[in-house]
Amino acid sequence: MTGRRPDAAGRAALALYRDAPWRERAHVHVRWWSAPFRRLEPLLPATGAVLEIGCGHGLFSAYAAVAGPGRRVVGVDIDADKIAAGAGAAARVPHLDLTVAPDGAVPAGPWDAVVVVDVLYLLPAEAQRRLLTAAAAQVAPGGRLVVKEMGASPAWKVRWNRWQETLSVRVLRITEGSTTFTFVPPDVMAGWLREEGLAVTATRLDAGRVHPHHVLVGERAAGWGQPTSATATT
Repeated sequence: MTGRRPDAAGRAALALYRDAPWRERAHVHVRWWSAPFRRLEPLLPATGAVLEIGCGHGLFSAYAAVAGPGRRVVGVDIDADKIAAGAGAAARVPHLDLTVAPDGAVPAGPWDAVVVVDVLYLLPAEAQRRLLTAAAAQVAPGGRLVVKEMGASPAWKVRWNRWQETLSVRVLRITEGSTTFTFVPPDVMAGWLREEGLAVTATRLDAGRVHPHHVLVGERAAGWGQPTSATATT
């Protein structure tokens, strides 16, 4: 349980929602305990521009901003109601901005890090790939794309996750998006990122958890986009 409990930055991030309606307060607290945020935040650079795609109420964006005062964090989501609910939290952090963005849109970078947490499964596989391609294109040289999604195994965790998402999306309407879920295997998604020129590492984060969490980190070479010594002009 140690890795799930909010650390100091997590407690501060959750406290930012103290004036939000009780449903939103309950949602962000449940979100904290169900997602491995404490494992994700250290994957971001300590300073620089960070973009979260599909930020929802903005909890992870807020956590990243509080934990890294040297970061400028922007969170975008298609759900205007969630962005509005997180506006009060964002107003308390000077280097955090939450805004509505069109479906599939990736704000222009370059970004030192782009992070996507539990969003892609709401899209068909090809739409997932398009979004990751667009995100990768905005990663700065030396930057990284962090993708946290649910794995395709073990089977019992996948079944549990599908049941919970069905409840959230189809019944409670907590999450905006398709009512059809597509969980792309991590190795397939890693292949997509490699095709975009990123060096990829994959890590399972589901030990001791009922959800099949995993994270992919795609790193852009520091010299990407720069002319090589063979082609550079003088």
